[in-house]
Amino acid sequence: MGITPIDIQQHQFKQRLFGYDTVGVDQFLEMVADELERLMRQNQELKETLSRTNTQLKELQQRESTLKETLMTTQKMVADIKTNARNEADITLTDAELKAERIVRDAEERRVQLVNQIQEIKRQKISFETSLRAMVESHLRLLDLEVVQLHHKDDDRALLEDKLPFDEASTPLIEPEGESDF
Repeated sequence: MGITPIDIQQHQFKQRLFGYDTVGVDQFLEMVADELERLMRQNQELKETLSRTNTQLKELQQRESTLKETLMTTQKMVADIKTNARNEADITLTDAELKAERIVRDAEERRVQLVNQIQEIKRQKISFETSLRAMVESHLRLLDLEVVQLHHKDDDRALLEDKLPFDEASTPLIEPEGESDF
């Protein structure tokens, strides 16, 4: 600034013979100096207020920028979390489907095994029944042959009449020929 209130107060005008009233000029200069001083203080206060406001504005802009970045980061994180959750859900669903298919396949294999085992057991049963039947029939034929031979041979009859070690009663196995109902 080119002129200050002190410059105004200390300024000396040249005096002339019919010049200005020096007391009036001094009073006016004093008023101008006071007003200029008030305006300079006000200007200085406004500059300081502007500086503080600019500082606060910069801080608020930085906060706004930080908040925007945080908001964008949060939105990105939310989107990532949603994407990851969808991916995990898809993976879990796919895994569950695979496990279900495996369980069904294993159950089907087990069913086939059980059916095969049942068929094998049926075959074994039929085979056992057939061999048991054949053995029973064979033993029946042998029994029939022995009965026929016993009637013809008296030597074997004596063997049948002998007491067995596990028999307590001494009854003969075959009645003597005379006592038979035949």
